[in-house]
Amino acid sequence: MSIFQFLWFVVIAILFAGFLFFEGFDFGVGMATRFLANNDRERQTVLGAIAPHWDGNEVWLITAGGAMFASFPLWYASLFSGYYILLFLTLIALIFRGVSFEFVTHAENSFQRSLWLWSNFFGSLFSPFFLGMMFTSLIQGVPMDAQGNVWAGFNVVVNIFSVIGGLAVAYLSLIHGLHFLSLRTENSLHNRAMNMADKLYWMLYPILILFVIFSIFKTDFYEKHLFSSLLIVLVIVALTLWGHLSIHFGHNGRAFFASGFSLVFIIAFIFNGLFPRVLISNNSKYDLLIKTASASKLTLEIMTGILVVLLPIVLLYFFWSYWIQRNRRTDS
Repeated sequence: MSIFQFLWFVVIAILFAGFLFFEGFDFGVGMATRFLANNDRERQTVLGAIAPHWDGNEVWLITAGGAMFASFPLWYASLFSGYYILLFLTLIALIFRGVSFEFVTHAENSFQRSLWLWSNFFGSLFSPFFLGMMFTSLIQGVPMDAQGNVWAGFNVVVNIFSVIGGLAVAYLSLIHGLHFLSLRTENSLHNRAMNMADKLYWMLYPILILFVIFSIFKTDFYEKHLFSSLLIVLVIVALTLWGHLSIHFGHNGRAFFASGFSLVFIIAFIFNGLFPRVLISNNSKYDLLIKTASASKLTLEIMTGILVVLLPIVLLYFFWSYWIQRNRRTDS
């Protein structure tokens, strides 16, 4: 394995982690339109908190897919063909969610407005749930041949562990979104967001415990990377406790970063367990490896040069857009 192959494996992990950190609270805010807001005016206030950011946050997912396509074409082909239906459903959820932001502001009557608000809610709920299912499904080992062809049937995609993984990502996204709203809203919405997040943590603990238990029996992560896997699990537990205590005592910023980094370390847990593989076959001799699934050395070198030049510019613009939109929104 070359340094460039390892570098782009890490870059793709960072892109997926960045997507869950930033888009995670977007999803949570979309779900909160039904859990937190009491009327259309409050729902508009809630959606307005992420209106300047949600499309920029989705770029992380697009970039992750593009980087995977360019740097690991075999990985991209196997994953996207094997999980075609689940990724198609995820795309549908993202599309309905995306257009709802625009259409809800141009609705001509209450029925249309309600329709697009529900579209935003279901799109925000199912997008992280499907992505969580996909990641949890593939780490159990998938039916795959020597050419990298994947046959992810219904039982491979939909099983107890994958459903728990989907629930964990969606539920944590909801809490992450409530933390974001506690930072960006005032008055009653601010107080309700804090109280709801404080209570929802009690349901997160059993979901995460089930996720860890099933990961022990359904993956080989602890067999191949015992120390790092246990360390990452402990970090996720610590971040969850930190987030709960922070929101309970009113430290909104700390709670937001704790829930965001919990999502980041779920991705770290998956990519750490995958290494040095990119896809795990249920027959270990057909595992897709980093060193065999990557593009040519020249391609990776060119991509690295582009990354070094463009990444600082993109990140500066990204964080500047958050800085100028930092003021709280009010429901009055």
